[in-house]
Amino acid sequence: MFGNVPRALWEQWIPPDERHRIPLACRAMLIEEENPSRRILFEAGIGAFFPPKLKDRYGVLEAEHVLLQELSRLGLSDADIDVVVLSHLHFDHAGGLLSAYEEGKAPRLLFPNATFVVSERAFARAKNPHPRDRASFIPELIPLLESSGRLELVSGETSEVLGPGYRFHLSDGHTPGLLLSQVESPEGPIVFASDLIPGRPWVHLPVTMGYDRYPELLIDEKEALLSALVAQKGRLFFTHDHEVAMARVIRDEHGRYRVGESWLAPARLPIA
Repeated sequence: MFGNVPRALWEQWIPPDERHRIPLACRAMLIEEENPSRRILFEAGIGAFFPPKLKDRYGVLEAEHVLLQELSRLGLSDADIDVVVLSHLHFDHAGGLLSAYEEGKAPRLLFPNATFVVSERAFARAKNPHPRDRASFIPELIPLLESSGRLELVSGETSEVLGPGYRFHLSDGHTPGLLLSQVESPEGPIVFASDLIPGRPWVHLPVTMGYDRYPELLIDEKEALLSALVAQKGRLFFTHDHEVAMARVIRDEHGRYRVGESWLAPARLPIA
């Protein structure tokens, strides 16, 4: 998760367990619009589609589909979601689209009433992955999305389904066509940072992950995004930070990007 950062440094940020693993969240963001009523889900997390062997390999501790449980706590189900925006199709971001693992049964596509929004390049990558990242994708998911008749592939900053009020930043450093969603709010923009900046330690420019496809390009993309967010007093929504869900971006006296005000669970925030 920390690329070429020495362990003696990164373990001060997130201590590993006895198997050298660190805790990571797979956090989604839900927006509820009022006029007209619409629910938009940004990513679906890892879900519960893994068979037992892979669950153990990747340290997935929960037996249940946590996203469905969290929606249930809000009085919702996957059928109540109108749009699912996917930054990319790696298993820890799109696995929650699938039903929980049942031995001998093929996975089902959940969210029966949702349109799925993903970038053209990210979808193309998932259909024809490179050997280096083939294991990051779910082969069964692609035909399910294509046959749903509810797939929108985007190539620019906007989505026909989402309409005005949402814009995208496209990134290639982590994986081709990574889609970073920006939502406006009265206190500045909020960017769903996905794997460009998965948590607080990665806000520091030199820190990248070992499975980023193009680390130097990723650093340049981070610089551009963070610089813009500082100027606009914007915030990052973290998908993998196990403690903090959202934080404001600042620059310290040395010119380094840092996190400022933070939110553990930013529920019911107003957006414009």
